Amino acid sequence: MTMESYKTLEIVRKNSDSSVFHLIINRPSHLNALSLDFFIEFPKALSSLDQNQDVSVIILSGAGKHFCSGIDLTSLSSISTQSSSGNDRGRSSEQLRRKIKSMQAAITAIEQCRKPVIAAIHGACIGGGVDLVTACDIRYCSEDAFFSIKEVDLAIVADLGTLQRLPSIVGYANAMELALTARRFSGGEAKELGLVSRVFGSKSDLDNGVITIAEGIGGKSPLAVTGTKAVLLRSREVSVEQGLDYVATWNSAMLISNDLNEAVSAQLAKRKPRFAKL
Repeated sequence: MTMESYKTLEIVRKNSDSSVFHLIINRPSHLNALSLDFFIEFPKALSSLDQNQDVSVIILSGAGKHFCSGIDLTSLSSISTQSSSGNDRGRSSEQLRRKIKSMQAAITAIEQCRKPVIAAIHGACIGGGVDLVTACDIRYCSEDAFFSIKEVDLAIVADLGTLQRLPSIVGYANAMELALTARRFSGGEAKELGLVSRVFGSKSDLDNGVITIAEGIGGKSPLAVTGTKAVLLRSREVSVEQGLDYVATWNSAMLISNDLNEAVSAQLAKRKPRFAKL
C-alpha cells in the first residue's frame, strides 16, 4: 500500500495490519543523491508519519542499488552559484547560512519525530547519507554496504550533522580520522565502530531482519517507546543528574497510564499486550 506522493521519496505500508511504515529515498537513477527537493519533502514526510496514529516505527531505506550517494552535485553547484551571484558579500553569506540551516533542519527532523526511525543501509552511504543515518535511532546494514564522509574531498566541511553526531556514536578519535581522510569503510568496520548495530548477509536478509525488529518495537507501549527516544536524545546534552531529573519529570506525567495497566495484565495472563494507538 503506497501513501502520499513525493518527487524524491516514497512512503509504503507493506502490510495493512502493521504499524511499521517504510520511508524510501526514491531517486535510484541518481543513486539516491539528495536534491534540493529532498530537503523540502523529507521533513514533511516525517511529520506526516509522526502525526499518523497508525505509525509506530519508521524504516528509512533507499530504492535501487544504494542507500544514498550523498548530496546531488547539481544542487550543490546551484546553492554555490545562487549564494555568490549578489554584489553584497554580507547578504550572500546570510542567504547561504539560511539555506544550510534549512537543510540541517531537514535532517534534524528525524530526531524531532516522536516515532523511532531505523536506518536500513545497503550499497553506498556517502556524505549526506551519513548525515541521515547518524540522526537515526538505530542503524543496520547489509554486507555490501560501504560508507564515506566524503565532504573534504569536495572542499567543504560536512555541515548537516555528521561532525556533531558521529563522535558520540563512534568516539571522537574515530570520527576525526574518518572525516579527515574521507576514506571508504565497510559495513563490517561500521559494526566494529558502533555505527551500525548489526550487519546482515544480504539486502534481502537486511529487509526481513529490520522488519522483524521494527515489528517487535511496534508491539511495545507507544508511550514507553516515544519516551525512551526522547529521554535518550536529551541525555546527550545534559549531565547525569539533569538527565535523571528530566526522566523523573517525564515519568511523573506519563508513567500512570493505560499502557502500564495493560502491560502488567498481559504479563500476568502470559499474553501479548494490546496498546492503544498514540
